[in-house]
Amino acid sequence: MKIVVCAKFVPDATADRRFRPEDSTVDRAGVDGLLSELDEYAVETALTVKEAGDAEVTILTVGPEQAADAVKKGLQMGADAGVHVLDDAIHGSDAVATSLILSKALAKLEADLVVFGMGSTDGGMGVVPAMVSERLGLPAVTLGSEVTVDGQTVRIRRDGDTASDTIEGTLPLVLSVSDQANEPRYPSFKGIMAAKKKPVETWSLADLEIAPDQVGGASAWTEVVEVTARPPRSAGTIVTDDNGSGASELVEFLSTNKFL
Repeated sequence: MKIVVCAKFVPDATADRRFRPEDSTVDRAGVDGLLSELDEYAVETALTVKEAGDAEVTILTVGPEQAADAVKKGLQMGADAGVHVLDDAIHGSDAVATSLILSKALAKLEADLVVFGMGSTDGGMGVVPAMVSERLGLPAVTLGSEVTVDGQTVRIRRDGDTASDTIEGTLPLVLSVSDQANEPRYPSFKGIMAAKKKPVETWSLADLEIAPDQVGGASAWTEVVEVTARPPRSAGTIVTDDNGSGASELVEFLSTNKFL
């Protein structure tokens, strides 16, 4: 079985995230980044399937040169190979264009099982798995909180607010998992050293037979027209109770600011 995990390189949430002033897109090259935390659950799912049977796991990412770190993390966790789609024309691509790039790469890899996280920690849209399944003409079982692979059958439990559903499909298919699906492993020292010898390919848009005008900011369906930095937090209001009037002052403050 060929398993491909679609992994995204995202800005570190604890770092100084910012937008590029020239086009208001997320700055992915000039800030610290890492493998999206939600995609670690997808990697762990793929590795669990691999360990239970005969499978090969490939990490697929699309992004700038720094996105190679996302592939590296997946390899350190235990994946077998990596593919990095790298092309200057990709910059500014929206979810529609991203799904095109991924679907072309997945078709070239001849994946039996495609695994996504439930979303990305930067965009948070969660629509790419469904878009990719549509482009590939494959069924999709999404947002799995528990995943079981039995031969050619993939079965998931999807937890909702009031009930849980059991959904299954037949390979090949597209799968996405939630952050409740498992507990991602930490790379071991052995895994970190072994990752240095694992094959990683770099593909361009030409390798996928995609024209530059099909992707990028110019072809995006949406555009960020303005970005404003969040204003600094102002000092809070302190209500003292020196003369016994603290309670009434507090009620007046809450009422004036429509907190009550």
